[in-house]
Amino acid sequence: PMNIVVSPSTIPSFNLAAEEYLFRKSGDSFFLLYRNDPSVIIGSNQAVVNEVDMDWCIEREIRIIRRISGGGAVYHDQGNLNYSLLYDKTDAPLSGRFLEPVVAVLKVLSVPAEAGRRKDLWLNGKKISGTASHVSLQRELHHGTLLYDTNLEMLQRALNAGNRRLIKKATASVPSPVTNIRSYLAEVGADAPGISIFMKMFVTNLLLHYGESEVMSLPTDAVAEIEQLRKDKYTQRSWNYRL
Repeated sequence: PMNIVVSPSTIPSFNLAAEEYLFRKSGDSFFLLYRNDPSVIIGSNQAVVNEVDMDWCIEREIRIIRRISGGGAVYHDQGNLNYSLLYDKTDAPLSGRFLEPVVAVLKVLSVPAEAGRRKDLWLNGKKISGTASHVSLQRELHHGTLLYDTNLEMLQRALNAGNRRLIKKATASVPSPVTNIRSYLAEVGADAPGISIFMKMFVTNLLLHYGESEVMSLPTDAVAEIEQLRKDKYTQRSWNYRL
């Protein structure tokens, strides 16, 4: 069975801690959905100074947080729906198969997204989702963004470091032209609801896709452990700025 979980929080450090917590729960499969307050989430091997306009972000209280998966830097705000799949290791952990349920649900919602070569999602020649993965001996984590109604100007600005080459050994981001799903829906004359309604519709169709009857809530003890991990790791400079 697939446990479909909707995070109760929009605090980025909480949601990254929730991903790591669920990643460690071997034996169970999770599909986690969450939205974050304005933040820049960098890959595990990226250098902050190479990817992020730090002064600009700090002035605007845009949090900069490191995740456990590799890949590039992404901007999150509440117009962006994040999805995360966590389960025991399969025979092809890096295949990109994890995108199938996302593509299927989007299709039902009149969004004909296509998977690209870099395990990303494209709509009309523009990127709407970038993904990253983290695989351990027992588990797989695959997560991605869905640009629904994100402030694209803020996205471009936050990720414009202007000093790309400072730290050579770090992973560089690969920028692509991006678009919002909501503007696509409006352009084709489809219903283009706000993100809260879109998220509800996404969850409803995800439950149908997996044949599950209800969303699972995070138990109280899980929330306490996630909160502890958030404090010990995802709010610490030693983790977020370690490169």
